[in-house]
Amino acid sequence: MQTGDMTAADTQIERRWDQFHTWGPYVLLAISTLLSAGTTELMAGPAELYAAGALVVAAVVLQLWHGPRRGPRTPSRRGTVYYILRWTIAFTLTWLNPFFAFYAATGYWEADEVIAGRRRRRLALFATTVVVAGSQAGGMPFHGPTQWAVFAGLLVANNAVLMAVAHLTEQEDRRSRERVASIAELERTNAALQQALDENAALHTQLLVQAREAGVADERRRLAAEIHDTIAQGLTGIIAQLQVVSAATDLESARTHLERASALARHSLGEARRSVHNLAPVALASDGLPEALEKTVMEWGERTGVRADFTLTGTAEQLHDEVAATLLRIAQEALSNTARHAAATRAGVTLSYMGDEVTLDIRDDGRGFDPGAARERTGTGGFGLDGMRARAERIAGFLTVESEPGHGTAVSARVPLVRHDR
Repeated sequence: MQTGDMTAADTQIERRWDQFHTWGPYVLLAISTLLSAGTTELMAGPAELYAAGALVVAAVVLQLWHGPRRGPRTPSRRGTVYYILRWTIAFTLTWLNPFFAFYAATGYWEADEVIAGRRRRRLALFATTVVVAGSQAGGMPFHGPTQWAVFAGLLVANNAVLMAVAHLTEQEDRRSRERVASIAELERTNAALQQALDENAALHTQLLVQAREAGVADERRRLAAEIHDTIAQGLTGIIAQLQVVSAATDLESARTHLERASALARHSLGEARRSVHNLAPVALASDGLPEALEKTVMEWGERTGVRADFTLTGTAEQLHDEVAATLLRIAQEALSNTARHAAATRAGVTLSYMGDEVTLDIRDDGRGFDPGAARERTGTGGFGLDGMRARAERIAGFLTVESEPGHGTAVSARVPLVRHDR
């Protein structure tokens, strides 16, 4: 926005300079002519008056030949010829009447545009100061040493002012070039930054794909461990109970072992259903993460008989599928651990949106444990705290556990807030 405003301002200034360079010589020539017409007594006679009129017409023709200024001019041979002719006319007019020095002053701003070479430009500017200083000294030709001395002093003063203005102009031009270079460098930096952001977005997408693939492999390992630890063990128990039944000698003992086998079968069936349910976050199919978590907590509380509350803080946003699925899995896993091991009377789940992070907290008032004594993750990728920690780490998050025997457990997962792909 600022760059656009600056460009518009520069264009407007350039347009005004074009108008000044186009009409300035005509205006100054008209002023000089009017002042000279009011001071004809300064001329020697009618011949000088006619000569001045002819030179004024010649000056107008010369300006028309030079043409209007449209944009910056490039020094050329034509421009040098124009400058010499214009200076000759201005010098002669000022000789006839000092007030024509107004027209002669146009050489100050035209030398840089029409004459090539620094030394030539300085010589042209010096020639212009000769005409202006002569007019300021009372007009040419000079009469007596006093007027010559005044002319010399004015010539030095005019050139000193001219050099100071030229120095300031060069400094301003240098600062302008530096600003242009800075803007160009800023544009290059912005382009490089945008390229880096695009590359980062592509890398982020690639990492999510890799995380999803890693999640599939980890889920397979988890399911294998889950089947081994629950369903396979349950089936082993059922077989053992049925073997006892087949060898039982009395009906009461056989009935007891059959009931145990039936209980193990129901438990194994429940474990199988839970494992299948955990293969994919079905709860996220039609609901966002907050709604899915709230339903999960409510259903868990009804199933276990434990009071369970869900709390949402911050402004909910549509998360990337991988992030939402990971947080839901962690919550389900933590609640499952609470039901199995905590013997809690109350549990709570809090989902917090905090700027560029999302935090999930699961806490209970159960028996607790010593986190330092918790078992390490097994080679098959266990389904406990280590499994939850691995889930969070796969999406660049982390998981912390706070617990103490007899004082409940708090599990907190913090992951980056990655929005859903549009």
